[in-house]
Amino acid sequence: MYNWNKLSPEERERVLEERKARGFPWHSPPHIQFESEQYHITAACYRHQAIIGRSVQRIEAFSHKLLLSLKESNIVVHAWCVLLNHYHILAEHLDVKFIAATLGRLHGRTSFMWNGEDQQRGRRVWHRCADRSIRNENHLWATVNYIHHNPVRHGYVKKWQDWPFSSASEFILKEGMDKVKQIWEDYPLFDYGK
Repeated sequence: MYNWNKLSPEERERVLEERKARGFPWHSPPHIQFESEQYHITAACYRHQAIIGRSVQRIEAFSHKLLLSLKESNIVVHAWCVLLNHYHILAEHLDVKFIAATLGRLHGRTSFMWNGEDQQRGRRVWHRCADRSIRNENHLWATVNYIHHNPVRHGYVKKWQDWPFSSASEFILKEGMDKVKQIWEDYPLFDYGK
């Protein structure tokens, strides 16, 4: 992915023309349907501002709304984590564009609400969402590890289960600590997320 702000005007024009020619959205990754029905979805606040995490109450309420929106849309969530300025989900559905549309509606509602709460009408809250099709079982388990490890990676906690806004505790409870440790060893992150 390129960094739009660092491109020259000529480079920006060339990138836009190429994206238009390919039928891609002008400034965001395309949501391409693959044979897989499982996707790693990442959505971030605009310019990585900590808008979700402005308060514990906000991040807790957003976590609940995120999971409820997906459940009501019959999107299965295998793993999730909400941080101060972004979130990750491992979701399953036949249509990735449907997942993106569901999240888009949630983003619209939360943007309006938070901008009112923060007295910042017109502020851009979200920078769309990006998706990555899960390719195989190794990719699936590495993604689960990456999602649950994200709060540790960002320095918020030392152990997965200490971050309350993720599925890590449920995962540990369901699978057992021995199996979770084995999954961590069998499916290492290496440079996942870079």
